[in-house]
Amino acid sequence: MARSRTVFSLSLVAAIALVALVLGVVGGRATVSEAASSGGGDGGAAAGVKVDVIIRASDSAYWQTLLAGSEAAAADYGIEVNTFGPTSETDIAGQVQLVENSVSRGADAILIAPSSSEALNASIDTAREAGIKVITADTKVTAEIEGHIGTNNILAGTAAGERMCQLLTEQGTTTGKVLVEAPIAGIEANQDRDAGFRAGLATDCPDIDSSLQSYNNNDIGTAASQVNDAISANSDLVGVFADNNSSGVGAATAIKDNDAADDIAVVAFDSDPAENAALADGSIDALVVQNPWFLGYQGVVEAAMATQGRIPPASLDPGVAVADRDNMDSPEIKSLLEPQTAETNG
Repeated sequence: MARSRTVFSLSLVAAIALVALVLGVVGGRATVSEAASSGGGDGGAAAGVKVDVIIRASDSAYWQTLLAGSEAAAADYGIEVNTFGPTSETDIAGQVQLVENSVSRGADAILIAPSSSEALNASIDTAREAGIKVITADTKVTAEIEGHIGTNNILAGTAAGERMCQLLTEQGTTTGKVLVEAPIAGIEANQDRDAGFRAGLATDCPDIDSSLQSYNNNDIGTAASQVNDAISANSDLVGVFADNNSSGVGAATAIKDNDAADDIAVVAFDSDPAENAALADGSIDALVVQNPWFLGYQGVVEAAMATQGRIPPASLDPGVAVADRDNMDSPEIKSLLEPQTAETNG
């Protein structure tokens, strides 16, 4: 549908500068890997520091990409990285257990992508009381930590809402309903994306109703069923915003099942092979793409900084890009749509 320019946040430039700055400093169920990754790089004082990386779920290409970034940082700076994660994003208790395991193992630092903004607070507090430095990635927690790296999801959601408005305007659509399809209620990152989306949509498309909301428990089949139901129940459904990759794949499935690509605009978050294929075939119109590889890389760097008494940024936003069929083959976008994952790390 719409042509667009690539949008990157300026904070990505600041993040790259931070990596350069810290070169002198760094110059239960584990279903991902318990083997330590470390490299021959001269890491200086932080060489040999033990950083446990705990992702939200091992069944996601997004989180596998974050692991690839963390393993690259280990190789570059001689940091000992161990990677862990429950099999599902809904297994919050599994994440809590993994944090407790890190305390028992005597990790120096933890990089964690929390499944909840509050449910891990007690275990994180225990880790910090044991002298372990904690950096969060992707989702913030309300506990005290050393630093956070993750997308400003309100701004990213706003970009998604603006793109949805652009798509609808180009179709001549000024009224109707948009479904917001999300994985799990109560996750700050998704809540912020949804709030930002509604704000971005309302700016220039004030008569589009975005109050419809569904939660699919991070299940593609459930997401597809919910979008199918929304299409059947709402003859004036004009768009779907899917705020993570599972929701995006489910939405694309429903759009194809109903042959509705020309009638219902779809903007989704993140990327994986199925979402990329949907972008190419038109069942998704735009993807708001993050850089999980950088989250993993920079998160490990910041964790190592903290163990040396350095002060990481309180919050660092690498920014997002908006991908569509017009720019998806450009080098800068393709590298985000098809990043290296831990499973393909050579």
